[in-house]
Amino acid sequence: MTPSRDISRLIEIMAALRAPVGGCPWDVEQNFSTIAPYTIEEAYEVADAIQRGDFDDLREELGDLLLQVVYHARMAEEEGEFAFPDVVEAITTKMIRRHPHVFGDDKARSAGMAKGMWEKIKAEEKAEKRAARLARGRDPEDNGKGFLDSVPLALPALTRALKLQQKAARVGFDWGEAGPILDKIEEETGELREAIAKGETDAIKDEFGDMLFALVNLGRHLGLDSEAALAGTNEKFRNRFHHIERVLEEQGQSLEAATLDEMEELWQQAKGKV
Repeated sequence: MTPSRDISRLIEIMAALRAPVGGCPWDVEQNFSTIAPYTIEEAYEVADAIQRGDFDDLREELGDLLLQVVYHARMAEEEGEFAFPDVVEAITTKMIRRHPHVFGDDKARSAGMAKGMWEKIKAEEKAEKRAARLARGRDPEDNGKGFLDSVPLALPALTRALKLQQKAARVGFDWGEAGPILDKIEEETGELREAIAKGETDAIKDEFGDMLFALVNLGRHLGLDSEAALAGTNEKFRNRFHHIERVLEEQGQSLEAATLDEMEELWQQAKGKV
């Protein structure tokens, strides 16, 4: 089998890898649950390549992410659920339907998308999906019954917190401004201190989570994405720690041998540089 620019070759390769006879033993053993973590990891690697501006890596990582789509579609096909062409049809249908101002009639294109049209279309799609599940004899609500259950569980926790808050805010469950949230953070900090003082492990975990959730809420009211803000701080920490490591190496000293005071002094130096 030879490489190709045609998506059909990738589909053929995946079918061969999953073949019970002659396929790859590792690939044959996999299922949706075991592959899902790789799918998430590949999405992060795409984002990393974009952030670094490395288009060679981006081309490769996009290929790895596409492989994940083909992988899941192949497993679904084996179970008689759907195949890769169905995935393509589903997304093209959705994009055309959700952009009547681009793909609709002349009136839709000239007038633009009416206010609220996006949500109206999504509501129609949800109703159609529910009807389709009923037609197949499935619980139409098997993906969650609550208002917030459409927010995916697999999202990073900070991102999921933000999306839960955003969705709740759409129906008026929200603080009017940032000030009261700062008070809430102080309240949660006090409760965390109390749990720590008592040594209650479960309570510490619970109160720490509450404080993080309140911080995400504060960030939202300040127009900040907590995931992006923390990513920036992570990189700043990495750069400053690397400064410590580099200077110690120049001095013929290792991280392991350095004292905390020595590292703190170099950290303060790094703060003025990175």
